[in-house]
Amino acid sequence: MITKHPDAFQIKVPLPFPLRWVNAYVVEGPEGWTIVDPGLRTAEAEGVWQHVFAELSLHPSRIERIVLTHHHPDHYGLAGWLQELIDAPVLLSQAGLNQARLLWGEHTPLTERLLTLFRRHGLPEELTTPMREHMDGFVEAVSPQPEVTLVEAGEMVPLGGKSYRTIHTPGHASGHLCFYQPETKVMFCGDHVLPQISPNVSYLSEDIDANPLSSYLHSLEEVSRYEVSFAYPGHREPFSRFADRARELIGHHEERLSAMEALLAEPLSAYEVCRAVFGDRLSFHQLRFALAETLAHLVWLQKAGRAVQQERQDILYYVKNR
Repeated sequence: MITKHPDAFQIKVPLPFPLRWVNAYVVEGPEGWTIVDPGLRTAEAEGVWQHVFAELSLHPSRIERIVLTHHHPDHYGLAGWLQELIDAPVLLSQAGLNQARLLWGEHTPLTERLLTLFRRHGLPEELTTPMREHMDGFVEAVSPQPEVTLVEAGEMVPLGGKSYRTIHTPGHASGHLCFYQPETKVMFCGDHVLPQISPNVSYLSEDIDANPLSSYLHSLEEVSRYEVSFAYPGHREPFSRFADRARELIGHHEERLSAMEALLAEPLSAYEVCRAVFGDRLSFHQLRFALAETLAHLVWLQKAGRAVQQERQDILYYVKNR
């Protein structure tokens, strides 16, 4: 549950879906401690944090701040609960805060927009109600929501006793931030670069990010230029091959784009492409992310001129541009 690394304590906070846990980090400093990405709010996760405080002899008054790499519920969810417990500021980007309000603010406005988007791209009508229930289920897991202190790209943010430069890395999430320490060459990379698994890249709407896969690939190129001795990711274990892994992820998406393009000999909806690529045994949690990721790739192909969008009976289809 608690692993000590040179720069931080790694806390494996449990998740009620296949990823099993998310990494939170506790960074010690002479003036106080920083928590990075505390996890999804569940009773089990609350118990983990109570154990952490006791095991590290960490009194809540010693925690100076909570830093969020991005707004996704498995990173953001416990921030409000912890803030009430320890009375510390919660740092998040403006775009991340905007997304949190759309997802879990009054009337959860993004939910209906996403369901409309998915229906337009072939999601069967009978799946929309259980998909809505799945999405609404996250509201409790991010409540109470924190009062946010905004942080901008390029700022130097204290994590424990050292200052880290914030790097804007959109693609996996709008407003995603990585935190880089220039002297030690340590990177807290959230979900931007993960070892062993590929971060989800989702198309949500034109006004949130018109081409999220393009944003992600550009962000990977940017961070691959940083000299990183050790990286602390949101999932799996901390690792050292940061630049190599960033380039591997670029290659993975180039292969995925080619594979999807090859499927488009005849017009297919995003839902049909999703089932062909990811299979038909997905939970609603997995289907939501697989369909949004499929859309991100198809949008990229369309904008690159490698696919054309067609409409038939209110459903959008994609076909290879011959």
